[in-house]
Amino acid sequence: MSAPTHPNSRLRETIHAAGCTYEALAKDVRRIAAENGDLLQTNKSAVSHWANGTRAPSGQAGQYLAEALSRRLDRVVTQTEIGLRTSEVDSPPDPNPVTTATDLGRADVERRRYLAIAAFTTTGVAMPLLHDQEATSRMLRARTADSLVGGADIDVVRQITAAFSAADERLGGGHGLTTVAAYLADTAAPMLRGRFLSELLRQAAFGAVAELAYLAGWKHHDLGHEGAAQRYYQVGYQLACEADPRGHAAWMMRALAHQALSLKQPHHCVDLVEGALTRSLGHVDGRTEALLHITHARAYAAVGESPSAARALLAAEDALLRDSGPQPSYSHVSGPAAGTVASHTARTLTDLADHIGTEQQHRDALTRWDPQKYQRVHALTHADLGDSLAAQARADEAVAAWTQALVLMEGMTSDRTRKAMTSIRSTLAVYQRRRVPGAADLARRVREALA
Repeated sequence: MSAPTHPNSRLRETIHAAGCTYEALAKDVRRIAAENGDLLQTNKSAVSHWANGTRAPSGQAGQYLAEALSRRLDRVVTQTEIGLRTSEVDSPPDPNPVTTATDLGRADVERRRYLAIAAFTTTGVAMPLLHDQEATSRMLRARTADSLVGGADIDVVRQITAAFSAADERLGGGHGLTTVAAYLADTAAPMLRGRFLSELLRQAAFGAVAELAYLAGWKHHDLGHEGAAQRYYQVGYQLACEADPRGHAAWMMRALAHQALSLKQPHHCVDLVEGALTRSLGHVDGRTEALLHITHARAYAAVGESPSAARALLAAEDALLRDSGPQPSYSHVSGPAAGTVASHTARTLTDLADHIGTEQQHRDALTRWDPQKYQRVHALTHADLGDSLAAQARADEAVAAWTQALVLMEGMTSDRTRKAMTSIRSTLAVYQRRRVPGAADLARRVREALA
C-alpha cells in the first residue's frame, strides 16, 4: 500500500472519540502486538504519522491499532472504519463452521501467514452471545452429502485427539500442530458433511470434531498465537452447539473466556461465563460445573468484584463435591477437575492479592496432577508458586520453585513456559544483588534456556 498524501481524518476522529493520547494509543498497540507474539516498537510519532497520512501502518500494526481502539471504545472498530485498506481479516467469517474449520486447518498447513495476521480481539470473546445457532444448524442440515459416517470414523477422531492431547502436555503446543491441523482439514471436518444413521451419531461426530478444533486452538494458545487460538475456539463453539448446546457449547464459551483472562482482557468474560452456566446447570456433571464456576470466579476477580468472586469459589467447591455421573471427554481433557479448580482458585486469589492463599492452592494443585502425564502443568504451577513466594519475600523458596519449573520445562515448545521464565528475570536480578543462594545460577540457566 502506497503512503497516503492527505490526513487520515477517519483515524483522527476515532482517536478523538476514544479520548486517548497518541502515546497511550501506541502503548496499547505494543501490548496487543505482544499478546499475539509480535514485538513492535510503535511510539507516539508513528501514531502521529498514521493520523497525518504521511505513513501507513505496516505488517499487522493496522489490525493491532483497530483492536486498541475497539477496546477503548468498547465496540468493534475495523481497519476500514479508520481509513486503512480492508484486509482479509476484516471480512465477515464464513457462517458455516465446517467450512471454517477446514479453512483454518489448511491455513495452518499451507498458509501459516494467514493465521499469523489474525489478532486476538476482545469483541471476539463475546461471539457466542451473539451467535444465531438455529440458522447455522439449518444450513448444516441442508448441505448433507452422500457418504455414510459410522461410529468407527468418530472413534478414530477421538483417539487421535486424545493421543495429541497427551503429547501436548509433555512436549508443548508446538509438537504436532501441523499434523492436527491437517487431520482436521482433510478428514475430520469433511466427515461432518456426510450422512448419519441417527441423531446421536451426528451429535457424537460434531462433538469429536469440536474437541479436535479445541485442541488446535489450545496448541496455538500455548504458542502465543492468540488470534489463531480464538478462531479455533469460535469454530469449536459452533460445532459444539450441534453436538450438545447445553454442556459442550458451555465448555467452549469457557474456553474463550479462559483465553481472554489469561491475556488480562476480562471484557465480556463475566457475561460469557454467566451465559455458559445458565445453559449448562442441570445438564452437566459436578466436575464440569465446578470448572465453569471457577472460571466465573476468575472473571469476577479480574474486574475487581471480590464478593462475587468469593461466592463463585464456594460454588465451585460445592459442585466438585457433587457426584453426578461421568465427566465428558470435552471437559476431562483439562485434567483432574480438583487440580484445575485448585490451580484457578490460586489465580483468582492472586488477583485478590491473597498471596498466602495463592501459595496454599498451588501446593494443593501439585498434589492432584500426575507429574509425568501433566508435566507442563507442573512446570507452570511451580513457576506460579515461585511468584507467590516471592510476593511474600521468601526469596530462597521462590528460587527453589522456579528452579524446579525450569527443569520441567526443558525440551518443551511452549510460549507460555518461555513467558513464565522471562517474567522472573527482573526479580532474579534483585536477588543476585542481594546474594540470594542459587539466584545467580538460576539466572544463568534462564538466559541459556531463553537463548
